Amino acid sequence: MSSNKDMQIEEKVEALLSQMTLEEKIGQMSQIRHFEEAADACITKNFIGSIIHTQGENPGKTALDWQKRFVKLQKKALSTRLGIPLLFAVDAVHGQNTFDGATIFPHNIGLGAANNPALVEKIAKITATEVMVTGIDWVFAPTVATVRDDRWGRTEEGYSEDPEIVRSYAASVVKGLQGHADNDFLGDDRVISTVKHFIGDGGTVDGDD
Repeated sequence: MSSNKDMQIEEKVEALLSQMTLEEKIGQMSQIRHFEEAADACITKNFIGSIIHTQGENPGKTALDWQKRFVKLQKKALSTRLGIPLLFAVDAVHGQNTFDGATIFPHNIGLGAANNPALVEKIAKITATEVMVTGIDWVFAPTVATVRDDRWGRTEEGYSEDPEIVRSYAASVVKGLQGHADNDFLGDDRVISTVKHFIGDGGTVDGDD
């Protein structure tokens, strides 16, 4: 059963949607990189909904530098007509690996060999903390590729060719990143998890992506 808080959120979302122009709806479904030349202007002009940090220019050398950059972008989003906040995303499948100084964990194929869901949850919790302190609240992980042909060039992204191990690990990573629903779900040191590459990933034909 939904809580009163959940209902209030849904009502707020519906109220915002009813006010949005087509341009605002398109903008909210769009994601750009923070280091694009026109990123700052695009947020206010095109009502961008989310920012992604990928391989490329870093927001700075320290976690504080990253936070300052994303706070600046967030203020631009909040200054728009409806003031809808940005989401900040990053690929962090084995640690906050785009930040110099973060803890880098073994890639998925190595973690799968351990067959230890509790360890993977602990790794995801550490990753969540290190992502959060760099000003990011959304992680594209876990990767649930179930690799069936080792000729595939991205084999290392899969935990195992055994779907049961992949299933178990996926649940553990989501709990580690987001927290537990009955305890610390999306608390101050947790981030949003997106299970990715689900349909067909790893199920290649002769190793072709």
